[in-house]
Amino acid sequence: MKLLKTMLVLFLASSFVLGQSTSGNSTSSEDRIANQIKTLQDAISSQQQQIEALRQELTTKKQADSTPHLANAALTTSSTVSTFQESEKPKESPLSFRIGGTDFTPGGFVDFQNIFRTVNTGNVVSTNFGAIPFSNTAAGHLTEYRATGQYSRWNLKIGGKYGANNITGFVEGDFNGNDAANVFATTNPHTLRLRLFFVDVKRGIWEFTAGQAWSLIAPNRVGTSPMPSDLATTYATDGNIHVGVPYSRDGQFRVTVRPNDNFSWALAIDNPQQYTNGEVIAPTIFNAVLAPQLDGAATTGVPNLIPDIMTKVAYDTKMGGRAFHLEGGGVVTSVKVTAIPGGGTTFNGHSSFGTAGMGGLNFELAKNFRVMAYGLYGTGTGRYFNGLGPQYVVAPIATGPGTFTIDTSMVHAGSAYTGVEATMGKTQIGAYYGGYYFGRNSFNDLTAAATATPISCAPGLAAVNRPCIGFGGTNSANNNNRAIQEGSFVLTQTLWKNPQYGALLLINDASYSTRAPWFVAAGAPKNAHMFMDHLVLRYVIP
Repeated sequence: MKLLKTMLVLFLASSFVLGQSTSGNSTSSEDRIANQIKTLQDAISSQQQQIEALRQELTTKKQADSTPHLANAALTTSSTVSTFQESEKPKESPLSFRIGGTDFTPGGFVDFQNIFRTVNTGNVVSTNFGAIPFSNTAAGHLTEYRATGQYSRWNLKIGGKYGANNITGFVEGDFNGNDAANVFATTNPHTLRLRLFFVDVKRGIWEFTAGQAWSLIAPNRVGTSPMPSDLATTYATDGNIHVGVPYSRDGQFRVTVRPNDNFSWALAIDNPQQYTNGEVIAPTIFNAVLAPQLDGAATTGVPNLIPDIMTKVAYDTKMGGRAFHLEGGGVVTSVKVTAIPGGGTTFNGHSSFGTAGMGGLNFELAKNFRVMAYGLYGTGTGRYFNGLGPQYVVAPIATGPGTFTIDTSMVHAGSAYTGVEATMGKTQIGAYYGGYYFGRNSFNDLTAAATATPISCAPGLAAVNRPCIGFGGTNSANNNNRAIQEGSFVLTQTLWKNPQYGALLLINDASYSTRAPWFVAAGAPKNAHMFMDHLVLRYVIP
């Protein structure tokens, strides 16, 4: 623009000098020069207006380029805008970090548990409800107290979106593993154990889960998800959760379809485990060959037949503005054993299948007040009831005079629990009642030596001069439980909370439990009972 003005001035000056040197200095020449000057002045003015318009347009464009548009604000922001967004909207967790397109979010809690029981179960944070001592034993007259941090938990959630796939990885562990016998003597070296380790992939209406996760048999608070936050496993602080809650954490592959926000349906194959809990007595002449085939809670590599198959359908909606969840499903399980029958030369296999149905619901009866009820009943599912009952028994079958074979028979079992949960400001309350039931499956051991007097192993069975075997029969041990029950009240008070630093909670979990065996010897107590209290100081990682 300066160059243009200089050229115009030089042109005008030269024209003026030329006009002065022209002979005659006529009036017409002066008029012509004046007209030329006016024309040039008009041109300069027009050029200046165009230049100013261009300058304003450039300024406006520069301002527009420095401000992110709604369409790409998430992708092209200046460092100032990005810093402002970070300060105004904190991350989901202050500990989260990103590598490439993947988010890593650590979590968990630090526990200091103080546990008191009115009897001596010999447990720490995980109570064996099936072995509550009776009052006619020394353990039934000894109280116990334990302070520990072994139930402290850690987890890591890894998530990202890759194309149309939402991928989440989750790993969780604690220190409630198989401890050494002298663990409490000096250094308390509690064993790290794996709780969960799975990958979950969502694509459209489909979801795929593979790894070690909560099974479908565990009740859900919402949907059919395996994530811990979506389960209805109560507020209980015991390592074995709560009597009445069926569950398993096992290796599995799960397929889920969600056609909309209300419905979800899942189908899974889970790791099986033939299980007798050490309570089942096998036929005498087959005991040696059957011992490694039965899992008496001590044999890891039992010969499973097929995976357990589970399915569950869930419906979630709002009723009067209140959350409502309904679910139902089923389980198929199996067992198999083999032995050489009497008089035979080759092994014969024998198998059975068990099935069970499950269902439940929870709903907000009022704001921050939830009611829940869940149940499961069927055959061969005792393993899923905290491992407190057998899955099956093995019965002797006569094939001729003095010759026998065997057969498997599933044990009926059921579980149920109900409860209410409420939140009032910084206080959270949970009250629950639940129970397990294990059916009797007993018969005379025709392969054993004769008894002095005939014995009927169950009502309706003929008395035979042979001892009773199986589960829950006459003269069975008092660990053959018919029913186990627990009622509890859990109070959680938030002492301090900050979204950037976590929360400090004080939890008191008080419960009363009973168990009743199938057979009670003369003069023996009919049941065992226990009061237990977990007083927990817990710091939750943000």
